[in-house]
Amino acid sequence: MITPEEKAELQTLLKRTNHLWSFLECDAKKISIVEMEEQMSSPTFWDDQNEAKRVSSECNRLKQIVEKIESFKNQVGDIEAMSELCDEDESDTALSAEFSKELKGLVAKIEDLEVESFLSEPMDVRPALLSIHAGAGGTESCDWADMLMRMYVRWAERRGFDVDIQDLQPGEEAGISRCTLRIDGMNAYGYAKAERGVHRLVRISPFDSNKRRHTSFCSIDVIAEMEDDDVDMDIPDDDLRIDTYRSSGKGGQHVNKTDSAVRITHLPTNIVVQCQNERSQLKNKQTAMRALKSRIYERQQDEKRVEMEKFYGDKGEMGWGNQIRSYVFQPYQMVKDLRTGVETSGVQGVMDGDLDRFVNGWLRAGCPRQRNKDIQIDD
Repeated sequence: MITPEEKAELQTLLKRTNHLWSFLECDAKKISIVEMEEQMSSPTFWDDQNEAKRVSSECNRLKQIVEKIESFKNQVGDIEAMSELCDEDESDTALSAEFSKELKGLVAKIEDLEVESFLSEPMDVRPALLSIHAGAGGTESCDWADMLMRMYVRWAERRGFDVDIQDLQPGEEAGISRCTLRIDGMNAYGYAKAERGVHRLVRISPFDSNKRRHTSFCSIDVIAEMEDDDVDMDIPDDDLRIDTYRSSGKGGQHVNKTDSAVRITHLPTNIVVQCQNERSQLKNKQTAMRALKSRIYERQQDEKRVEMEKFYGDKGEMGWGNQIRSYVFQPYQMVKDLRTGVETSGVQGVMDGDLDRFVNGWLRAGCPRQRNKDIQIDD
């Protein structure tokens, strides 16, 4: 037998599903898909390859959005039909139990779909370049940077994203002083941008023989990687200084034997990008140039934002009062996002990549349609 609470929850789910379909303008998107498919079937479609690539990419993007919501809408229709069967035979406890389980799963799923619908900015669909920089504190901060790198790799893998380490500089004694991860997947930048800022760790230091409590800081930068045709940007050669050097860290026999790593400095802005993940110097240079263009574009966009959250301003200085999230290991265990109030005592889960509660909380808090400034997570 279905409870009155479950019936009310089902009706709310139906309303939210219809609202999501309308909000994402799925009917209009389906019309656009048909028009683009007709355009793609034209014999002259590939005469202009750049335009053809843009149209096919946009068509695939719209299909992904519509098919995901349409599939969910069908699931909601199935569970609505299941509820009618439960009403016809109230003695069928197995069917009622299955209905309760399915309803719970769909309610959790629409939460994710609603958050994903907030990712509407042009660059949200692009791969993310996530950079970690250890703050002041020597070995402590370098070890914290290494822990964060592992956390983000685990988070990306949980979401089914591909992760590559483009640049890594080991610390002098332990950990890393900096690294850059390339995260690729559906809306990778849209999700990863929530992590931009300063992250603070409080713990009993494993490097302190007196077992004193230490505070460490690391800065996270996130930008969207652009393709060459995403934006028209011509960078004069005179504005660049290109250095080559030998790769550092683990990586096989080629490491430290050839000058394959590339560092590019954009002189007008002093933006520096590095890449050492390929054996080929040419490939590293091409990857570094894409990263450089992405960083220059991000800075240009940042200068245009007046009312919105500033990229460099949000990152802030690496110190007290500027962090976006605190991770406390001792004397108690808690991870708290200081922007939204989202918190949890499940520290180990967070360090194993369970970040969606913080990412989703930030996306909801930053969306004018659904603000949520104080979310409490019960573990």
